[in-house]
Amino acid sequence: MKTIIISLGGSLIVPNQIDIDFLKRFRGLILQFAKNNRIAIICGGGKTCRIYQDAAKEIASISDEDLDWIGIKATRINAELVRSILGKDASNEVINDPEDKNIRNIKNKIIIGAGYLPGHSSDMDAVLLAKNIGADEIINMTNIDYVYDKDPRKFKDAKQLKNISWKEFIKIIGDKWIPGKNTPFDPVAAKEAMKLKIKVIILNGNDLENFRRCLDGKGFRGTVIV
Repeated sequence: MKTIIISLGGSLIVPNQIDIDFLKRFRGLILQFAKNNRIAIICGGGKTCRIYQDAAKEIASISDEDLDWIGIKATRINAELVRSILGKDASNEVINDPEDKNIRNIKNKIIIGAGYLPGHSSDMDAVLLAKNIGADEIINMTNIDYVYDKDPRKFKDAKQLKNISWKEFIKIIGDKWIPGKNTPFDPVAAKEAMKLKIKVIILNGNDLENFRRCLDGKGFRGTVIV
């Protein structure tokens, strides 16, 4: 039995509204895979996060820390949704502290986690959880097929990167965290993953057949960062 850490992007849970069709299909796949493996899923904030952060910024001057706390709470409501639909196979509560040593004693096949502290995204919580339970690989389910050498929305000549080092990745995305920042993997988490020598796979979570191939160790579309 192996343990898989999944950073489930909030843009998949709530792209604009809650994506019920995606969650139904994701549920079926996870419950099937959990029969022979252990899975830890850290949920992101998605549109829920940005709606609340944008509203706060329109009303007043909001500190980065307060914006982060809004985002953290958004990840927790998303995580409660994911935990509830996975039923008895999932942990009884959402894990808010990925460094809690008691996580190692959870008997459920599926652990559900959410945001922890200000200063980074839920990607960092996935890294901290991987460190805590001894996992060396994270699958980051996001809304892009690959990491690119520059923003493909702005540059037509942007190139797909199937394999990349952490140093190269950090050069592309920068090394500072901004609340609500939208990158394939957040800069703070990237630096910690590099230090811990954790492999991260970036793939498009909307393509669940591709995600299944990745789980099964078969060929898949995505970017591997080591």
